[in-house]
Amino acid sequence: MDVRALVGFNLRRLRIAHELSQEGVGLMAGFEPSYVGRIERGTENVTVGTLDRLATVLQVPVSAFFTVPAEGEAKPLVLKPGRKRKTSSAAKQ
Repeated sequence: MDVRALVGFNLRRLRIAHELSQEGVGLMAGFEPSYVGRIERGTENVTVGTLDRLATVLQVPVSAFFTVPAEGEAKPLVLKPGRKRKTSSAAKQ
């Protein structure tokens, strides 16, 4: 696994563990959501400054992006889709 793919794998793993969308991480870090997606796909060559901003949002050390996954470890699952708010029956009246 090349380093860009490794960083992308770990960004997705950490983002999903924090139950954050790409959009949420992007907004909190000051990036476009599509940029976060490109990092996760391994198509962006990110800077140390970018990693620092992402680490701050995810509350992890920058080194967390360089953790090598265990042999055969699957990619993290995606978050459940949808942005609907749960409303109480009282609010509907």
